[in-house]
Amino acid sequence: MSARQHGIAMLTAIILVAIAAIVATAIAWQSQLAARRGIAVFTVAQSLALAEGAEALAAYALRSNRQNNPQIVAPNQDWAKPYGPVEIDAGATLEASLEDQAGKFNLNGVVMPAPTGGPQPPVGALPGGISAPLVEDRDAVAQFEALLAGLNIDAAYAARLVDWIDTDDQPTFPGGAEDGFYLSQQPPHRVPNLPLTSISELLSMGMDRASYEKLAPFVTALPPDTKLNICTAPGEVLDAISGQRSYGLDPKQLAQQRQQFNCYPDRAAFLAGVSSQWKSYVPNHVDTRSSFFRLRTWITIGTTRFTLYSLIKQDPSGQIRPILRTFGTE
Repeated sequence: MSARQHGIAMLTAIILVAIAAIVATAIAWQSQLAARRGIAVFTVAQSLALAEGAEALAAYALRSNRQNNPQIVAPNQDWAKPYGPVEIDAGATLEASLEDQAGKFNLNGVVMPAPTGGPQPPVGALPGGISAPLVEDRDAVAQFEALLAGLNIDAAYAARLVDWIDTDDQPTFPGGAEDGFYLSQQPPHRVPNLPLTSISELLSMGMDRASYEKLAPFVTALPPDTKLNICTAPGEVLDAISGQRSYGLDPKQLAQQRQQFNCYPDRAAFLAGVSSQWKSYVPNHVDTRSSFFRLRTWITIGTTRFTLYSLIKQDPSGQIRPILRTFGTE
């Protein structure tokens, strides 16, 4: 064999070995990826199953509390105690906590069904299957403005919130915004003219992140007719509803009083301190019970952490079911 032929044979062998090495590396890499994907899918499925178990534990706690305390939902009761961390399975840890959502200001409460007797739209003309037009509830808007002012947030967001939910296309004056405003934004969008399903919709109304983070602990998005539970409401919300500046001055003292008493403030004392302009409004919009709770569940499997937020509803009969789940973010 000539030197030239020998060189070609050597080069061919080197190329074949290189190709074989590349193919082997690709096969090994794909196998590793497939194994990791399988582990990830299994981990998510396992985490979800454990989180659903946490929902069952929460349902048991709420059902037991309803039997023992049918008229009061308060933070000194067993349902409000955090659960865990508990090792459920080898390497799998569960933590969970329940929060009363009716103890927050309900953003959807700024509207109400239009009074009967006026002109009604034809069946099917309203979005989302709404049976009656939604119009501004001026007392609730004034209370929301008081909450925003107490947190040093622009009160104009109250008018934007009304226009986001109500079923007309006329901007509220001053500060409101309908389709014409939002279509000029980037990205352009329209108002849904429906109740909120998440408080994060405030960001779509143009609220800045700092204001949103400040407001988020005090607000929720529930059916418009949901009453405020004064036993669990933060002091800032109680002050906005009552028109008085008292409960939000010392959050630590308020928390201590709530651990000492079954419900603080009690209904009679709270209503006695309501400002005169809302004396007839507030009694019909506050309660000492709750039907909506948010369950936060944290599942840790190895180095992976899984978070599930569940909105749980307890109906008058005591039956409990999750009506909304979100993963990773609230």
